[in-house]
Amino acid sequence: MDQSIRDLFPAARKITYLNTAAIGLLPVDTVKAVTSQLEDVAANGSANMGEWFAVQERVRALTASMLGAAASDVAFTRNTSDGLAAVASGVKWEPGDNIVSFAHEFPANYYPWRKLRDENGVELRLCSEQDGRMDVEELCSLIDGRTRLVAVSAVQYATGFRPDLERIGREARKADALFAVDMIQAFGAVPLDLPGLRVDIAAGASYKWLCAPQGCGILYLNERARQRMRPVSCGWLSVEDPWDFDSREQPFLQNTLGWETGTCGYALLYGLEQSLKLLAGIGIRKIAAYLWELSDYLCEILPTKRYSIISSRLPGESSQIVSIEPLNGLSAETVADELRRQNIVVSARGKRVRIAPHIFNNFDDIENLAACLP
Repeated sequence: MDQSIRDLFPAARKITYLNTAAIGLLPVDTVKAVTSQLEDVAANGSANMGEWFAVQERVRALTASMLGAAASDVAFTRNTSDGLAAVASGVKWEPGDNIVSFAHEFPANYYPWRKLRDENGVELRLCSEQDGRMDVEELCSLIDGRTRLVAVSAVQYATGFRPDLERIGREARKADALFAVDMIQAFGAVPLDLPGLRVDIAAGASYKWLCAPQGCGILYLNERARQRMRPVSCGWLSVEDPWDFDSREQPFLQNTLGWETGTCGYALLYGLEQSLKLLAGIGIRKIAAYLWELSDYLCEILPTKRYSIISSRLPGESSQIVSIEPLNGLSAETVADELRRQNIVVSARGKRVRIAPHIFNNFDDIENLAACLP
């Protein structure tokens, strides 16, 4: 990636940061944008409130365009968990209904469904992991006429496995089930056309591959999903004309904006706008191709006598995340701690070391990691 892009991320100059799957670095323009909104409030109070709302709508439109969606299908939440919890609480479940998912989903994409299992009598059917992969055939075989929801991640957090979303979406639609995707490990690093993939519901957040501040969750609901759900909470922004304070019987919003309740952290949206503009300007397909080059290069130069590659590198299944497992008796935590002492930041996930480069990384970073692995 161009050096000018790397220069936007101050942390990349002093550490080898390979941990975007946990927290993405912030570019300088994003930080300036956040600060500018706070400074505006400090200096002017509510005088420029109209611009705060205008920024929110620009961010909504830009987010939607990057997902192949309509702006009216996108709402802002606090985080991914809020979005998935809203889905779990918003569907009217019946005993005997089932949810199909993957056994090793991130907890945000498990606990809402487990709660339905424990409290509503909903069956939770989980596809197993096989050698770092999800068997999509097995997952699809679990879908039947009582399946109300299929929930998977676009990119698995622990292994980087990328399932065939189009195939899963097609099978879910055949069974008349809703298809929900946790997109936090994909949005910003992998192209996503949610309507084209038959995704009905998607939840994500700003602070990983979007390189934006924490606190901006993204919830996508298409019309099919909205017809089967209801918002579990409402507020002054949930109606058609929220600024008409005297019209107390006006209709509630019927699009996804009805899932927003009140004012949000506008400074955070100022930052998110700058980060989205940066990524959109580069192009998500170009970003994805570059990240595959970096991750492929890592797999080429990895000392395979001491580490095994857990992540699938098969076409259509590989992603920007590479998980490796020590073969020399060291724990993943020990490896991550030793790398941190050498100013290299990765994550330990169970027995595995997770490596996640982004646009501010280069091939020198990958070589440095490989050379410093204990």
